[in-house]
This record gives sequence, C-alpha cells and structure tokens, in this order.
Amino acid sequence: MELELFEALTAANVPADKARAAANSINKEIDRRYALLLTQLATRDDVEQTRKEIAEGNADLQKQLAAMQNELVKWTAGTLALCMASNPANSTCMVQLF
Repeated sequence: MELELFEALTAANVPADKARAAANSINKEIDRRYALLLTQLATRDDVEQTRKEIAEGNADLQKQLAAMQNELVKWTAGTLALCMASNPANSTCMVQLF
C-alpha cells in the first residue's frame, strides 16, 4: 500500500519527499491502530480459556448446590423428626414446617 500511495501522490505532482512522508505517516497510523486492536480483541485461545473457566465455575456451583440441597434435606428431616418425637399425637408438625 505504501508504494501505491507514494506513486499516486507523485503522479499528482506531490514532491517525492512529501509523498514518502505522507505514506510513512499513514503506515505508522495503521500499525498503531492494529497494535491497539490487538490489545483490545480476544483471540480464539482467550475465548476458549474463558469457556473453560466458566465451565469449571459452573461445575463447582453445581457441586455446591447439590451439597446445599443435601444439607437442606437433612435439616428438614431432622426438624420434622424432632417435632414428631416431641409431639407424637400432634399432626401440626408438617403444617408448621411448611
């Protein structure tokens, strides 16, 4: 691109030194923008790593949820058993619990 721009400018009667400087300036700006984009855009590896991290976090959350559900069942069953043991003739344990 630099050569085409230089040739177009010189064909338009722009002095060679100014045409070269303009072409170099444009190339430097393009390079600067590409460098900036490289720091802002995610690569496929970045996306894949993020997917793996999300999947690992999701698996961990699923384990925690299962553990919490087990604890809830244990506490509910224990509370119900305690209520029924302390009031065997009273059927309000279920109503009080839920």
